[in-house]
Amino acid sequence: MTDVNIIFQIGEWIGTAAFAVSGAMVAIDKGTDIFGVLLLAVFTALGGGTLRDVLIGYFPPRMFSNFHYVLLSVVCALAVFVIARIFKEKYVAKEGLIEQINNVFDAVGLGVFAVSGARIGMEAGFADNIFLVTFLGMTTAVGGGMLRDVLIQEIPFVLKKRVYAVAAIAGALCYALLFHCGVGSAAAYGIGCLVTTAMRLLATVFKWNLPRAI
Repeated sequence: MTDVNIIFQIGEWIGTAAFAVSGAMVAIDKGTDIFGVLLLAVFTALGGGTLRDVLIGYFPPRMFSNFHYVLLSVVCALAVFVIARIFKEKYVAKEGLIEQINNVFDAVGLGVFAVSGARIGMEAGFADNIFLVTFLGMTTAVGGGMLRDVLIQEIPFVLKKRVYAVAAIAGALCYALLFHCGVGSAAAYGIGCLVTTAMRLLATVFKWNLPRAI
């Protein structure tokens, strides 16, 4: 495995762990049992990648062949569940701080998977179709969260708040354009992740939202 592939691999582990933690925190906040926590964590972490694989005709989707990502998601979710259960009163009392932590994990996962999805789309033979590559990056980044929100009967976060999908699109597009301009894969990957993560965090801090009709 080359150094670049190792960087991509580490990035996907970080993204998977970040989204799994985020999904587990949302599940706990909604009062689900341990199975619900694990399921929502896995869906949040891997659901977007599964949707991407279906779109590009990759079967079975990677989550069913690379089981270590599922295992990583489950371990992270279990850790969050155990912490919340042991320190129940403190966990509830610090809800505001926990939401801030969740936003950071969510932003990191969004950045990693926006670029990862675009990269996998390019490796699948669609490198010349920047629109498709960008769309695949966005789908990978936001798809899992959308599935999670549907399961807990919430309007998907991506449809209502803080330039969520726009940040994913920006990072995926940035990666694709930098790659086509001859920037090294690792550098393009890092810059794309940083663009999405920074936009997501800044949107949270400064309450950036897209305009609504009413």
